[in-house]
Amino acid sequence: MTDRLPHEKGFHVSWDQIHRDSRALAWRLDKQGPGKDGAWRAVVAITRGGMAPAMILSRELDIRTVDTISVKSYNWQDQTAPRVIKGPNAEIMGEAGEGVLIIDDLVDTGKTLELVRSLFPRAHYATVYAKPEGRGMVDSYITEVSQDTWIFFPWDMALQYVEPYRGR
Repeated sequence: MTDRLPHEKGFHVSWDQIHRDSRALAWRLDKQGPGKDGAWRAVVAITRGGMAPAMILSRELDIRTVDTISVKSYNWQDQTAPRVIKGPNAEIMGEAGEGVLIIDDLVDTGKTLELVRSLFPRAHYATVYAKPEGRGMVDSYITEVSQDTWIFFPWDMALQYVEPYRGR
């Protein structure tokens, strides 16, 4: 048992790092789609965390059709049962999501992806980061972190002054 708080075992991701890791994910997914020459039909970001990686993937893979699915499963205080609050365009999703990349920043427990996968079982699920408990819900990812690691994404952080250690 550890006395450490969740944020004390942190993995800090900068804008530069999320960009590099998202590009690496794009390279892994390049020419892996079911379309002509391995193309993907669309990218769907799971909001909000999947929006930055989806933008980078859509640019790198030259995918012009981009949509979102909004799933609410937690707020900054606690976790709740995931629910879809905005779905992607049905025309884009086609037959159960075939040929569509569904992107998120992280799979943690896998509950969000489990819900989305139940709606679009033939889509390809990719995350930039994966934790062991949810790893089975993704088809592709770049970096695995331990379940007890808290990932600090750049959109959740602010720069601020920190007093020097010897200044105390």
